[in-house]
Amino acid sequence: MRLALFYGTVFGLVGTYLPFFPVWLKAVGIDASWIGIITAVPAVARFTILPFVTGLAERRQSLRGAIIVTAFVTALGFSVVGTQHHPILVFLAFAVTASMWTPMVPLTDAYALRGVARYGLDYGPLRLWGSAAFVVGALACGLLVDVIAARELIWVIASVAALGAFVSLGLQPLESPKAAPAALQRASALLREPGFLAIIAASALIQGSHAAYYIFASIAWQQSGLGGLTIAGLWSLGVLAEIVVFALSPRFTLSPAVLVVIAALSAVARWSITAQDLPIAILAVVQLAHGLTFGLTQVGTMSLLVRNVPVHMMARGQGYLAACTGIVVSSASILSGVIYARYGQGVYYVMAAMALSGALVMWLARHRLADQPQSAASGG
Repeated sequence: MRLALFYGTVFGLVGTYLPFFPVWLKAVGIDASWIGIITAVPAVARFTILPFVTGLAERRQSLRGAIIVTAFVTALGFSVVGTQHHPILVFLAFAVTASMWTPMVPLTDAYALRGVARYGLDYGPLRLWGSAAFVVGALACGLLVDVIAARELIWVIASVAALGAFVSLGLQPLESPKAAPAALQRASALLREPGFLAIIAASALIQGSHAAYYIFASIAWQQSGLGGLTIAGLWSLGVLAEIVVFALSPRFTLSPAVLVVIAALSAVARWSITAQDLPIAILAVVQLAHGLTFGLTQVGTMSLLVRNVPVHMMARGQGYLAACTGIVVSSASILSGVIYARYGQGVYYVMAAMALSGALVMWLARHRLADQPQSAASGG
């Protein structure tokens, strides 16, 4: 229950940040190119600072402590960001904040996956509480955007971050897995394992294909005349579909690799359709595909990690996954800013191509991942 509550605060923060942080940036006078650069900062942090944080937490065998520290620094950081309006100052303050914020999800996932591996828990039902909180956060922020000035949205984000920091104190210490020093030294060997590389590359390409959506969807919808609550509702539709996928995930019988391929192909279709000028009714239906493009990718990827990464290396495995995703997302975010400024919705065709690449990577690796289930997880 405490883990589910913390997942809720972590993704409640994401639910307020993703739809409305770009809106706040625009409201304080920052142009599209700078918005693309600033919103790429968390992705850059994923492949620079994040692996060091997750690796340090693993070596110190203190996931809980690392989660608490990153949560409190994140809350303080967003408060500082809110006092800045110049692009360079916002960039610098946000860079420090993102350095501590981005490790929170992989650290929390590693904390959860230890329970999955050791106690036979189901990841999806745990993770769905985070998605549910995302909906609440997005809807609450959507209501507020029609009531308060867009320049004040940053304080809503900072408040949710502060709530998460205090909730993190309630997490229970988790018994650290016993691992020989030699086993810990072999953690970098994950990067020499073709199956593991395929997992993180495919996931990064599919999740990275959401970059333009995360950055510019709310701005485009606002410019087309949609209100804050309608925008929040569109975001929430996608996450509600994601919740359904997480809830049903224990019943899935297809292999995790096939689930990831299905998710990737769904993303190709979703972004190709989103590139069009859509009426609100069709847009609402397309938003439901988020359950497949994001949710199914997450379920399949986490299942593959449990099967292919030893439990004592889970934090580092999550760090490598986040780092790979960060490289792809940061590149896609910066590229999206440039393409959106010139071609608008046409940026989604580039996102569709990324998702298709992810499908090909996972399809080519599916036999390798199916032939040796549990081998890495067993330490063999």
